[in-house]
Amino acid sequence: MKPMKQSTLYIILLLFFFTITYSCKKFIQQQEQNAIVNLVTNGQWRVTGYIEHQTDTLTNDFAGYLFQFNANGTVYGVRFGQQTNGTWSANVSAKSITSNFPTATYPITLLNHTWTITDSYTDSVAAKTPVDSSFNILNLHKN
Repeated sequence: MKPMKQSTLYIILLLFFFTITYSCKKFIQQQEQNAIVNLVTNGQWRVTGYIEHQTDTLTNDFAGYLFQFNANGTVYGVRFGQQTNGTWSANVSAKSITSNFPTATYPITLLNHTWTITDSYTDSVAAKTPVDSSFNILNLHKN
């Protein structure tokens, strides 16, 4: 009887350990997600670089645009009083942000991708997205 009690106790302890570990991991992921949302939604952003197929010919097309990301997953870009609405989401584990502006016109449509974060600070983000056999590169800075 003793070995059965020990094995039952072992299984219970093992299940307890995995439950605690999983709960801690989910808690940490949620805290990371909250930190990203707070960082992104605090202030307006401007495009300071957009490189398509290794050529920086598009950065000036974003001049004057300011983007506001909201905690509810919406984002809007404003230029000369014209507002373009979209959505955004962050994936902490993939280190990516997805943006979608379904009714946008050029150049905002260029932002409709999943962007892998390559570098980030509290006031800037660098990201890339695969296009054909190359990458488009996006740089954002807080205004």
